[in-house]
Amino acid sequence: MSQFEVILSHVPPLLLVVFRLGGLMVFAPVFGSAAIPGRVKVFLSLVIGLAIYPLLSREVFAAHPLHLDLWSLAPLMATELLIGLIVGYVAALPMIAVQTGGLIMGQQMGLGFASFYNPGLDDEADVVGQILFYLALAGFLLVGGHEALVLAILHTFEHVPLGQFVVDGSLIALITGLLLAAFELALRVAAPVLAVVFLQSVALGFITKTVPQLNILSLGFPMRILVGVTVVMLGLTVINEVLMEAIDVTLTALFEWIES
Repeated sequence: MSQFEVILSHVPPLLLVVFRLGGLMVFAPVFGSAAIPGRVKVFLSLVIGLAIYPLLSREVFAAHPLHLDLWSLAPLMATELLIGLIVGYVAALPMIAVQTGGLIMGQQMGLGFASFYNPGLDDEADVVGQILFYLALAGFLLVGGHEALVLAILHTFEHVPLGQFVVDGSLIALITGLLLAAFELALRVAAPVLAVVFLQSVALGFITKTVPQLNILSLGFPMRILVGVTVVMLGLTVINEVLMEAIDVTLTALFEWIES
């Protein structure tokens, strides 16, 4: 076998490795940001794939004889891409949950009109949701979440050989459980503001009945914003603790699923 044929035989498994890493660049925090150009994401996937390819064991490539053929590689590349998509999506759930909680708070505070583009999620977000999202992203980086994602992908090669990934009940249970946890996190983040705004609305209702001359619209709107912003500022410490706990639980569940 010539040297060219030897090099050519490594191209199909290398493509599968790159595609598994490339799935991480779609939904994962930091890596999947729309602010990063697509060419940079492709280049990063290729560089990391070239770096880890020589370190992978033979068991990773022992599942199927791989040939440089589009029809045989296309379904395998789709399954490898799905692994990266799942890892990135699961890791992004705490950030999405915190932003959803901020969106709920912003709507109740009357800041729903101040919506703008969030490049981190490639979607619209309000002021409170945007602030909480970037605080969550900063916390994710501080605890080494971006490194944990790369390690998670590397661990998948130890437990899932190339082309052998199958969607089973454990994956459905993982995503369902973490989605419920994310919904709970959003409600826990937004609950203090919702409660205080509700009490403020009830108090203004009593004041309106007592002093009908007051213009409830001109008084209630700025007061609701002031009260809501104050509660958010006072609750940042609690939000940070809840968020860090959610990130830790999510990454732990992700690694447990990979090892299982």
